[in-house]
Amino acid sequence: MRKPIIAGNWKMHNTIEEGIKLVREIKSVADNTDVEVVVCVPFTSLSEIKKELQGTKVKLGAQNMHWEEKGAYTGEISPVMLKEIGVDYVIIGHSERRQYFNETDETVNKKVISALKYGIKPIICVGETLEQREKNIEKDVVSKQIIKALENVSAEDMLNVVIAYEPIWAIGTGKTASSKDANDMISFIRETIRGKYGVDISEEVRIQYGGSVKPHNVTELMNESDIDGALVGGASLKAEDFINIVNF
Repeated sequence: MRKPIIAGNWKMHNTIEEGIKLVREIKSVADNTDVEVVVCVPFTSLSEIKKELQGTKVKLGAQNMHWEEKGAYTGEISPVMLKEIGVDYVIIGHSERRQYFNETDETVNKKVISALKYGIKPIICVGETLEQREKNIEKDVVSKQIIKALENVSAEDMLNVVIAYEPIWAIGTGKTASSKDANDMISFIRETIRGKYGVDISEEVRIQYGGSVKPHNVTELMNESDIDGALVGGASLKAEDFINIVNF
């Protein structure tokens, strides 16, 4: 039985003070649920939020990282730095990183390998544009992203990987893929993983849906057979909304 995972991606929101206030409102919910709760916060807040989460079940996530452990990479953060803080998860390959910061399937793979090396669990984001879906090539696009992201990732390491399917056309737009469409794609992703790692691994890997997940649509999504959680954007910035999503 796969444990559901709900992760809040704060993106470029919340100062340290605002972030502390938010986690103080939501952290108790994780102690009363079987859902794994993760907050993915800006780099500047990681250390202080980690202190605030001590003694709770809420896991800490970063929103990006470089694949090298150190070097002349101005403005970047290494896995060693994240590990020192006590980061549990890192989002890799979010569509906004791909779109605005030239993230590629190759750099995603390097980051995945590096995160796993340092004991940080990657949340690997994949998804298609509206144009690609309208051309009926969405599965080709997502399959390519998955296969490249998992290059040289062992079966053992796959148990520490989370996949997040985020149709790009549904991120921050208020549009949500129907629960059936989301489940169909996530089922296809699971089949792709099965082809590479076998049935046992594919049945253990958790696959989230992301894309305008709200309290009013999370239950329908989570009732689907293959959806194991949600990567939540805007709704994770409001304590009441995020708590309602965790308590789907």
